[in-house]
Amino acid sequence: MAKRTTKRRSATHDVADLGLAPFGVRHIEWAARAMPVLGQVRERFAASRPLAGLRVVGCLHVTAETANLVRTFADAGADVALCAANPLSTQDDTAAALVREYGIAVHARAGIDRETYYAHIVAVLEGGADLVVDDGCDLISTLHAERADLLDHVRAGTENTTTGVVRLRQMAAAGALRIPVLAVNDTRTKRMFDNRYGTGQSTVDAVMRATNMLLAGRTVVVAGFGYCGRGVAERARGLGAHVVVTEVDPVKALDATMQGYTVMPMADAAPLGDVFVTVTGNRDVVTGDHLRAMKDGAVLANSGHFDVEIDVRALRELAESVVPAVRPHVDEYVLADGRRLLLLADGRLANLGAAEGHPAAVMDLSFADQALAIAWLAEHGGGLEHGVHDVPEAVGADVGALALDALGVRIDALTDVQRAYLGSWDEGS
Repeated sequence: MAKRTTKRRSATHDVADLGLAPFGVRHIEWAARAMPVLGQVRERFAASRPLAGLRVVGCLHVTAETANLVRTFADAGADVALCAANPLSTQDDTAAALVREYGIAVHARAGIDRETYYAHIVAVLEGGADLVVDDGCDLISTLHAERADLLDHVRAGTENTTTGVVRLRQMAAAGALRIPVLAVNDTRTKRMFDNRYGTGQSTVDAVMRATNMLLAGRTVVVAGFGYCGRGVAERARGLGAHVVVTEVDPVKALDATMQGYTVMPMADAAPLGDVFVTVTGNRDVVTGDHLRAMKDGAVLANSGHFDVEIDVRALRELAESVVPAVRPHVDEYVLADGRRLLLLADGRLANLGAAEGHPAAVMDLSFADQALAIAWLAEHGGGLEHGVHDVPEAVGADVGALALDALGVRIDALTDVQRAYLGSWDEGS
């Protein structure tokens, strides 16, 4: 097991309360117990120091799991600065521990407004960056828009979420992306484990924590049937809910149908649902027209990256009154006819705003992907063209092998004859 990161020099910071650091340390070390794959990577990095002399700047959800990724970068020799990827996702005790115990420069507080959120991003960029780690593309887009003077020094970056990869590809298509970025989100281990199992469990956990609702027998509407939507649908169905899927992609809609889910447009689902979960990565998925059709007590939760999937502005305009925090992380919007719609976490990421995000065991693989990708970029990033690149297959395979080793699972290996057969074309039936 990796030892605690050695405390470093006092770091610049903007955190809520450094007095929370002792609990944050316990929180971080508890998460580390469930992250054996990242622990193996961290031990490897502590010995080889692949990031020595480099500055790594991250815009990530400041959780105990993220803290273990940051400690891995630090033990690899990096000077690390961190800000939050969402105004509601920061665990203040974790942020305090990273500053006071581990000497990491952290600019993150729970519940900040939009202006402070972007001020924190600018603050961590003040010292420049050799490598950047993003979750949603806000760091990279701000780097290009406000600190373009730093771009020539940035070797490369990584992106950890579907929404961020979409935005980066748009930047690249427009000729605006001036650094190479590895799409860590698109690795097989990340999509399978993080997006499907992590988002599925943590989103349903958020709904249950926030509302104390029994899902058995209820109708849960899942907007989007990508990896995240599949995970949410599976977990909800496993708890006895009737699951309705809405989609715009005919192949994904067909997949949902063949898996036994009811598929229909959101306009048809709106009067039926007890819980609505958006996981599309797009905007205006739940509109004012949909809100007008919903039943009394309907719950609205978003687990897409940004707070644009549910039209919160339309919800405010429809409401005659709002009961804030009717339960923790739940605001009750009372419409003119007396119907009440319940919005979780201000329409932002419910699984982080109303729960604790993905379990540490899920983030173990995602952050091992991130750590190995950053180390690969430290060596090879200078030779990549500007644009979005796939993570080298060897990195994902390394993570998979480490995970199986941590679980005590053994698998077969190809023989030389099998490798030759797979690499040939002239051996017929």
